[in-house]
Amino acid sequence: MLVPRLHLGLMTMTKQAKPYYDVKNSTKRICVLQGGTRSGKTYSILLALIEFAYKNKGKGLYITIARKTMPALRGTSMRDFFDILKKENLYDERLHNKSNHLYTLYGNYFEFISVDQPQRVRGRKREILFLNECNEFSMDEFIQLSLRTTFKIIIDFNPSEQYHWLYTQIIDADRDDVDFHISTYKDNPFLEQSTISEIERLKEVDENLYRVFGEGQRGVATETIFPVFNIIDKIPDNAQPIALGLDFGFTADPTSLIKVYKHDLDLYIDELLYERGLTNQDIAHKIKQLGIDRNIEIFADSAEPKSIEEIFRMGGINIKPTKKGADSIRIGIDVLKRHKLNITKRSVNAIKEFRNYKWIKNKNNEITNKPIDAFNHAIDSVRYVALNKLMVSYSGKYYIS
Repeated sequence: MLVPRLHLGLMTMTKQAKPYYDVKNSTKRICVLQGGTRSGKTYSILLALIEFAYKNKGKGLYITIARKTMPALRGTSMRDFFDILKKENLYDERLHNKSNHLYTLYGNYFEFISVDQPQRVRGRKREILFLNECNEFSMDEFIQLSLRTTFKIIIDFNPSEQYHWLYTQIIDADRDDVDFHISTYKDNPFLEQSTISEIERLKEVDENLYRVFGEGQRGVATETIFPVFNIIDKIPDNAQPIALGLDFGFTADPTSLIKVYKHDLDLYIDELLYERGLTNQDIAHKIKQLGIDRNIEIFADSAEPKSIEEIFRMGGINIKPTKKGADSIRIGIDVLKRHKLNITKRSVNAIKEFRNYKWIKNKNNEITNKPIDAFNHAIDSVRYVALNKLMVSYSGKYYIS
């Protein structure tokens, strides 16, 4: 994938993704960037902030980058920030306070915080605040952070529910201190064709989904397959781990690793990994880093036997192919719907998928019993566990255990 290049904080490519210019040209205190998937919002904002730090050398300014949870922050904007620095030979480990998630750049300070750390939310003042995926934040969390921001607030998010506070209190509130911009994947000149094709396939899957995630327009997904689930702080002590599910991805799709727990009819879902661009060696390394007990099974997509075998040969990982039968997708969904689903609040990608996973409609606008082939990476990981641990199979037919 092509990436924009920096040289001492100054852009050397003639064209950037649209969100870069939206931020650069914003004159209001609050700059809101609503965009479809892969429109380049986060990366563009980080580029603009790095350039801002360069143009304000030695001023000791604080630039805070925040997300709902620390795992989500590490896997997105924090990772992208340090990738940019390393690609441009700007990274110096001596300037990186890893324990406080603080990096000194051009005499200014980039700090990374999550709102699941209350002491950081109510911490020091800063000049600039970047709220990544702001629709994950509550209104109170936004207020607490904005009160401690003296100059500029930058917000990015995918289109959210119609009555989300971002719309009622910020975007639609007739405020004179807000710039509002919309971007789509078409505004990002650095996307590979495979990613573009994956997004445009949503037109055939569901027009409303394409409107939201392709065109970056406001909308509400309907006919969701899992309309009811609970978001919990942590896995309860009485829940027992039953297995992990692994769904492979690479360029367009993320690799997803989900740990599933059970107590009575309650299932508990905890997202451990959700990341693009991982090789099999990367996946094995991350599984070992997570310290997963080798006695617990990991059920992976049986359509990837080579990947499963490669990871298994790296040692210490109890990975197995998922046993599938006829109509296994629908049956796996049926098994999950017979349980009360609980998802940890740090599982932000799994939550997004469960909110948007829908049944396909036919030409007569009638709901079918076939799910869309989208928003299903974390869900597939959970489904693999359901097919192998929550049911038994006889002659290819499945029965609820």
